[in-house]
Amino acid sequence: MKHIIYILALSLIVSCNSSENKENLKTEEAQTEIKENKKQFPKLEPNRYNVAFLIMDGVYNTELTAPFDIFQHTIFRDSIKAMNVFTVAKTDEPIVTFEGMRILPDFNYTKDKLPKIDILVVPSAEHHLDTDLDDQVMIDFVKRIDKEAQFITSHCDGAFVLAQAGLLDDVVSTTFPSDIDTMRKRFPQLDIRKEVLFVHDGKYITSAGGAKSFEAALYLCEYLYGKDIAKSLAGGLVIDWKLDNVPHLIIEE
Repeated sequence: MKHIIYILALSLIVSCNSSENKENLKTEEAQTEIKENKKQFPKLEPNRYNVAFLIMDGVYNTELTAPFDIFQHTIFRDSIKAMNVFTVAKTDEPIVTFEGMRILPDFNYTKDKLPKIDILVVPSAEHHLDTDLDDQVMIDFVKRIDKEAQFITSHCDGAFVLAQAGLLDDVVSTTFPSDIDTMRKRFPQLDIRKEVLFVHDGKYITSAGGAKSFEAALYLCEYLYGKDIAKSLAGGLVIDWKLDNVPHLIIEE
C-alpha cells in the first residue's frame, strides 16, 4: 500500500512539474514572439538632416534607390551636416515595389511618432496617376510635412502627388517626360516644363525621374554642401557629375 501511495505522489509531482514546465515554455515562447515582433526603428543621429522617403506598393526601384544612395553616402563625408535616411509608409507590412523588391517601412506615418522631417522625397509609384491620388490619408500626410520641411522633392510621377496636395500651384515643376501632357491636363493651373531633367523652385525640386533621379539628388547635395562634396558623392557611385551638363531650371527667388 505504501508503495502505491509513493508512486501516486511521485506521479503527481512529475505531472505538476510537467505542467509547470509547459507553462514556463509557453511564457518564454510568448516573450520571444513579442521581442521578435517589436518594431525596430532606425537610429537617427543628431545634427543631421532627416530625410524621409514616402513609399507604397508599386513604388519604382530607381526613383527610390537613386536618391537614397546619394543621400545615405553623405555620412561618409567629413565636416558636413550629413543625412539620416529612412522610409515612411501608411502600413507596417512589407511594401512591394513595382519590380518586386520587398521593403519593410521604417515608420508608419498613421500611428508612429515621427521625427521632424527636413527633406521629404516622393519617388514615383505605379498608381501615382490614378488611385494613389485618391488616398486622402497619404495626401494629408504630404501636406502636413510640407509645413515643416526645408525641401520637398519628387521623382518622375511623384510630382503628381505634390500637385494633388496643392504644393506646386505657385511654382514651376516637371515630371516624367511622357507624362507631362497628362499632368498638364489634370492640373491645368500648373506651370510644368519640358526639355529639363529637374526644376528647383523655392523648397521644391521635381525631376524627370529614372536614372536622372541621381542628378536631381546630386544637385540638392551640391546646393547644400558645395560642388566638391557633390562631385565626391558622384565619384563614389561612378557618376560623371557636372551640373552644367544636366538640362535643368533653377527659379531664382
